[in-house]
Amino acid sequence: MNDTKFFPTKKALVTVIAASVVVIIALGIRQTFGMFYFDFATDLDITITQFGFTMGLQLLLWGVFSPMFGIITDKYGGNIAIFIGFVFYLLAILLFYSGFNTGYYFTITIGILVGVGLGSTAISIPVSVVAKHFPVSSRTIATGIVTSAGSFGYFISPLITRYSLVEHGWENTMLFFCFFLGLGLIVALFVSTPKIPVGTNQNNNQTAREALKEAFSNKSYIYLTLGFFVCGWHIALVATHIPTYMIDKGLPDWCAAMVLALIGLFNMVGTITSGYLATRYSQKILLSAIYLLRGVSIIYFIFLPPSVFNSVIFGITFGMLWLSTVPPTNGIIGKVFGTKYIGLLYGIVFVSHQIGSFLGAYLSGVFYELNGNFDYAWYISIALSIFAGLIHLPIKEKPIERPQIA
Repeated sequence: MNDTKFFPTKKALVTVIAASVVVIIALGIRQTFGMFYFDFATDLDITITQFGFTMGLQLLLWGVFSPMFGIITDKYGGNIAIFIGFVFYLLAILLFYSGFNTGYYFTITIGILVGVGLGSTAISIPVSVVAKHFPVSSRTIATGIVTSAGSFGYFISPLITRYSLVEHGWENTMLFFCFFLGLGLIVALFVSTPKIPVGTNQNNNQTAREALKEAFSNKSYIYLTLGFFVCGWHIALVATHIPTYMIDKGLPDWCAAMVLALIGLFNMVGTITSGYLATRYSQKILLSAIYLLRGVSIIYFIFLPPSVFNSVIFGITFGMLWLSTVPPTNGIIGKVFGTKYIGLLYGIVFVSHQIGSFLGAYLSGVFYELNGNFDYAWYISIALSIFAGLIHLPIKEKPIERPQIA
């Protein structure tokens, strides 16, 4: 009877709920930083290049520390890793609120400390922990639920932040963030990691170093890693610079918050749908389709006349594709290599994602200061969509064969 249940154990249910709350808080706050730019420029004298660099550094460190927290997760448990991450995250916002927010302090707090905190509190570690609780048949749906929860954070956070910025100012908004991050510290303790991940061969004595060597000698893992770079570029460009882009196009200042909210709302549908489709169809084909459709969405948005209607269409279509890459990407790793070191292996792939995020945020700001627009950033995004659509096709989705030791 237990085999027919979606949640194999009560601990799996609690972990999914706790992991979902974690990513709602972490990703929800992270999604809104672009909305603060004009206040930071006015009150803190932050240039768009400095802002773009700091956001890019944040995203890069998020990726760099993700596999490190993956090692902590695989060895000591996801609750420990996520708790440590929230400590860094909360410290960053408290320091920023306390006045450490100009010059290099801006980079240290929002760039470095938040980046380290995101390494465990954002999507990679919670998703990897949840994956350990579920068999292959339902794993991508479970990870899709957590990713969708992050999308809810994307949806609700811009709306609340927009209201708070108007009514209370950016300083008090940062203080409100501290309360949510404090809640995250508590919730992190309920993200449990099973001693024996579901679907893991108990006789598998593979070490972390051996797992990394095995993965990097596998071409499919390399292709997957290269493809995730593109996902990072796309997300960072939109999340960081869409407010500036839309105001430059003469659209109302509330329009950016609306687009970010629509992205979050429809990504809830997109990630759940992606997780379901990944159980039915080829995950590499699904990834190729997602990246190519992103290119179509961008082409529609930048080449048609700017309007509220076209912004709504972009928010809906790009939202459906926003984090829908996560369930099949995580699913391929678990299917090919197993779940014993999925936190580490997904973390390495996520480094590539965040390198793309760093370049997407930083170079877009550079293009803007040099040319007065984001045109080249959008053109590169379209080219990368085509690249990612093709690079996933040679991936082999079969589980890797390991020699059995008697």
